[in-house]
Amino acid sequence: MEDEVERRQIQQILELDDEELQIEEVESLLESSDDDRDATGVVSPDHFTFNTHLASLHSYLGEVDDTRHRSAFWDGGAVLNLPLFYLEGVVLFPEATLPLRVIEPNFVAAVNRAMTQVDAPYTMGVVRGYRDSNDGPLRLAKVGTTAEIRQYRPVEDGSVNVVTRGQQRFCLRRCWIDAEGAPFGEIQIIEEDIPFRTPRDAYAKLVPLNNLRGQQILSLNALSHGGRNDENDSEANSEESFENELTQTERRIHQSAIGACYDSDRTDESTSSADDNKLSESDSQSGSPCDTDSTFLGSSPSGHKKQVRNSDLGIGTKSMARKVAEPRSHLSSTLSRAFAPVWVYRMYDSFCLAQKAADMWKQIVGTPSMDGFVKKPDLLSFYIASKIPISDPTRQELLEIDGVSYRLRREIELLERLDRVRCKICKTVIARRSDMLVMSTDGPMGAYVNSYGYVHEVMTFRKAKGLVTSGRPHEEYSWFPGYAWTIINCASCDVQMGWLFTATNEKLKPKSFWGIRSSQVKDEMR
Repeated sequence: MEDEVERRQIQQILELDDEELQIEEVESLLESSDDDRDATGVVSPDHFTFNTHLASLHSYLGEVDDTRHRSAFWDGGAVLNLPLFYLEGVVLFPEATLPLRVIEPNFVAAVNRAMTQVDAPYTMGVVRGYRDSNDGPLRLAKVGTTAEIRQYRPVEDGSVNVVTRGQQRFCLRRCWIDAEGAPFGEIQIIEEDIPFRTPRDAYAKLVPLNNLRGQQILSLNALSHGGRNDENDSEANSEESFENELTQTERRIHQSAIGACYDSDRTDESTSSADDNKLSESDSQSGSPCDTDSTFLGSSPSGHKKQVRNSDLGIGTKSMARKVAEPRSHLSSTLSRAFAPVWVYRMYDSFCLAQKAADMWKQIVGTPSMDGFVKKPDLLSFYIASKIPISDPTRQELLEIDGVSYRLRREIELLERLDRVRCKICKTVIARRSDMLVMSTDGPMGAYVNSYGYVHEVMTFRKAKGLVTSGRPHEEYSWFPGYAWTIINCASCDVQMGWLFTATNEKLKPKSFWGIRSSQVKDEMR
């Protein structure tokens, strides 16, 4: 029912019925350009902004039928043989939409095989194709994404129109052409890790470093009363209980964080042993209690050694001086857990990273609340990776990163440093990050296919420079209903960069915007 209503809206826009345009009224002055306002600075009530839901329907493909099939997810490590679809300049991520107009007979055969195969129905593999040079052979990336065919319609000329959706990452093990000419690949599903959340008691219950001295005194008192074994057992149980609450990934990160502390402890222990020997010699000569610093009990985060004066501990004999070093294994465990402060865990806490990435994305793009994504860091990492305005090699890098936390950290780095978008050939600046414009519910970047079957990943900007138009505007097969498209080239090197979209209805806002091909840009980092 909803699809029928939206398609009716598209038809009304194409008919340019000014009185019945089914698009949303402007809600924010920030979304309107200066020429949308009257002399008082108020947006004219006659102006309407484009309904971003229309672009995500890919209505230019014509009527397509819902397959009404949802494929199951495979376990990590599963090996499958799937029809293969490779595209130059396109990187498909899980949960991203990929429209296809399939014209070449071998790919038509691949789609038809995907529709009828038993082991993995309605599913094919999508990988990025690339060339090392303009005239070099086509190469295939080693990591791709399974695509579920959501909508399908054969065309009279023998081509096929389909709309797919990314599902799971995979490693491409080998590929071949089957007897029908369809490209096939043997793939292995990549096992995704569970988003890492810091356990609530990972640091809240740890002994603060400034209280370590008191803990050491308690430990020594326990030793003097013969309670060493019980205390060690209690500490061992506490440590075991703590680590049992961690997943395998979390345990690895925790152990990595404290590993440096153990190394530091061993270094300090050798130093302390030498000091203890000197202390014994001094005691033998003086025969009096030692009132100088003697034992290093660990390292603080600043690298300075914690020192405990024997007079404070009531130590006055050689035998007790030796006992000072005995509880080192116990204290090392306590110190190691306290050595990693909260910020260390948050560096790899998927939910903390997701919140930071979502806040940055909202600040840059101005999209609505992303609270739903924050609760699902894995989906957020794929969403940002599929929408961030970067070159397709960098997007492929993001797809190949294993680990939600590591992918989010890389995306945050890109969002912090990404500034200008340049032409890949001549390096001319053509746009800035701050000029990104959301013209689809899929975000400021999406995949679209033209009438010849070429798929383009397009970034949309409200402003651009260093570009010139080529030819006249065309209304047919427009990716954005109500807008005509005109080819644009780089003014410096004349390479085709994308399209200028201009409103065919004077009341439709924005009046124009730019669509830049991601395959033609070079990343510019600050």
